[in-house]
Amino acid sequence: MADISMEEDRECDQRYPFSRCSSNGSVHTLTSSANNTDVTDDEDSDRGNQMSYKERRREAHTQAEQKRRNAINKGYDSLQDLVPTCQNSDQGQGYKMSKATVLQKSIDYIQFLKKEKSKQEEDVAALKKEVVALTIMKLNYEQIVSAHQSQPGQLSKQISDEVKFQVFRAVMDSLYQSYEQTVATSNFAEISGSVISWVEEHCKPQILREIMCGVLQQLGQHESAFLS
Repeated sequence: MADISMEEDRECDQRYPFSRCSSNGSVHTLTSSANNTDVTDDEDSDRGNQMSYKERRREAHTQAEQKRRNAINKGYDSLQDLVPTCQNSDQGQGYKMSKATVLQKSIDYIQFLKKEKSKQEEDVAALKKEVVALTIMKLNYEQIVSAHQSQPGQLSKQISDEVKFQVFRAVMDSLYQSYEQTVATSNFAEISGSVISWVEEHCKPQILREIMCGVLQQLGQHESAFLS
C-alpha cells in the first residue's frame, strides 16, 4: 500500500513539476497560489484608494470651511475699522469686539447716517427755495433800479443818503428795543426759540409798515420845524 502511494506521488511530480500533490491525490499548483495573492493585493489597493479619496474630500471640505470663516472674520474686522462707534480707544487698537456687538453698532451707525442724509436733503431743499426767492427779489430790484434810471427828471427828487441813514437808524432802533425786551441770551436754545418768536411777533409786514410810517412822520415834523 505504501508502495502504491509513493508511486502516485512520483507520477504526480513527473506530470506537474511545478505543483504539489497531496496524499489524497489533489493538485495544488503554484499558478493558483499566485492568482490568490494578486487578488488580495488588488483588494488592498482598492481599499487604500478609497480611503485616500475620502481623506481628500474631507481635507477639501475643511479647507473650504476655513476659507469661509476667514472671509467672515475679515468682514467683521473691516466693519470694526470703518464704523466709528466700533473704534473704542479705551480698549486699545488691537481690541476686537464680539461679532454681535459689531453688527449692532454697524446697524445703529447706518440708521444715524440715513437720518443725517434725510436732514441734509431737507436743508438743501430749503436752501434751494431761498435761492429762488432771492433771485426773484434781485430781479425785482433790478427792474426798480432800471425804472428809476430811465426817468432822469426824478433824480432831483431823490432822497439824500443822510435822510436814508436816519430812516434806517430809526427803524433799527425801534426793532432793537423790541429785540432787547423779547430775546433771551442765556444759552443757545433760548436764543433760538426767542429769536423765532421775536421775528414772528415784531417783524410782521404790518408792524414794519407802522414803524416806517412813524419814522417818516417824525422826520417830516423835524424837517418842517427846521424849515420854519
